[in-house]
Amino acid sequence: MYKHQGLLERFALRISNWSEKWFPDSYIFALLGVIIVSIAAMTIGAPAQAVAEAFGDGFWSLIPFTLQMTMLIIVGYVVSVSRPVELLIQKMALIPSSGRGAIVLVATVSLLISLVNWAVSTILTALLVIALAKRTELRMDYRAAAAAAIIGMGATWALGISSSAAQLQANKDSLPESIYQLTGVIPFTETIFLWQSIVMTLVLIIVSIAIAYWSAPKGENVKTMQDFKLDFETEKKPESKSSRPGDWLENSPILTILVVAIGIGWMILEFTQQNPILAISSLNTYNFVFLMLGLALHGTPRNFLNAVSKAVPAVSGVLIQFPLYGSIAFIMTHAMNSNDLSLSHYIAEFFVSIASKESFAVVMGIYSAILGFFVPSGGGKWIIEAPYVMQAANDLKVHLGWSVQIYNAAEALPNLINPFFMLPMLGILKLKPKDVIGFTVTQLIVHFPLVLFLLWILGRTLAYTPPVF
Repeated sequence: MYKHQGLLERFALRISNWSEKWFPDSYIFALLGVIIVSIAAMTIGAPAQAVAEAFGDGFWSLIPFTLQMTMLIIVGYVVSVSRPVELLIQKMALIPSSGRGAIVLVATVSLLISLVNWAVSTILTALLVIALAKRTELRMDYRAAAAAAIIGMGATWALGISSSAAQLQANKDSLPESIYQLTGVIPFTETIFLWQSIVMTLVLIIVSIAIAYWSAPKGENVKTMQDFKLDFETEKKPESKSSRPGDWLENSPILTILVVAIGIGWMILEFTQQNPILAISSLNTYNFVFLMLGLALHGTPRNFLNAVSKAVPAVSGVLIQFPLYGSIAFIMTHAMNSNDLSLSHYIAEFFVSIASKESFAVVMGIYSAILGFFVPSGGGKWIIEAPYVMQAANDLKVHLGWSVQIYNAAEALPNLINPFFMLPMLGILKLKPKDVIGFTVTQLIVHFPLVLFLLWILGRTLAYTPPVF
């Protein structure tokens, strides 16, 4: 079966075939995560009562984020099924002339847009994959295309301006006082705009696109969207004639126009009172913009509500799994032993204890990647890690801005295999993590040593400077 396939393609297909048979639903991984960190917390001496308390306290801790991600899926779907956006994406989908070319386009869009805003990248690439998959003559592998859409979240998002850690460090008012006393303010010029960071980003973009191309199946190994029996065609129902005032309001654009006008007024204020790029990086603002856009594109309230009802099934994974991720984070950080120390402290202490100035990048990179699998939140996890990581950076005289980039580059790696950030995109594409894991694991196997090497070699060109207050 693999005789005429390239090395990366053979590897991706073998992993994909294995995962389709043995890889459980992502909900199972969330349950296993709770059990694993609970046992680990009790191993360090945390009482079972403390673990149970952290589980319950953390269960609803991600409710705001859960709602944000739910709305991201819904508004993205609503916009995608509107006629104007459908036409725009179809024009983009006409660019490639082959299945592998289509996957390269998806990967490129994902990697580049994620540097500006990961949420935009998540939605746009998913919609692009669907449009490309409808071109049956391309014979594009739907699994590999979906994996290519995820690459931005696993390679470049944290190295761009939407990096939560870099944004936190650049704004004094956003930093907890304990972290500020360790690091001072670290501007973008010392993190994402370092030439070393730009070089690393360019290398990762090139390598990611190459892997996406060479690992994409061809010939008889291709599984198209049609093979998954998926249907994204929207039902065109004629609007009912107004027979009563309620029907007339549902099928009239008047209310939509008035609400969208008010929304535009708010958006003008939001984007003129601060940096527009930072404004759109807020999930609340992003979702609001897309919600207003969806209202405007569908015209009438009835058309909009029909689109929303079709989007709701895609959010089931987010709604049921994100509370468990909140519990995992709380158990790691809030279940204390008799010394008032948490599991995350012991993990950090171990990695810091074995690090030297020369090995700091590699050791901290491994630590951030491991913790990122259990606490998949760029900004929230930085609050957990920063006290230990930045104290070690000061003690070992490692460039503080580069220490932030070590975190950023390594923290993104687990997104290639962690269902947490896959779920919104996969919900739109109507796939499960097992469908794409073979191709994302292929990316991870190359990225992991490459990222650690780049962090080490480029970090050697930077000198330590004390915190600036």
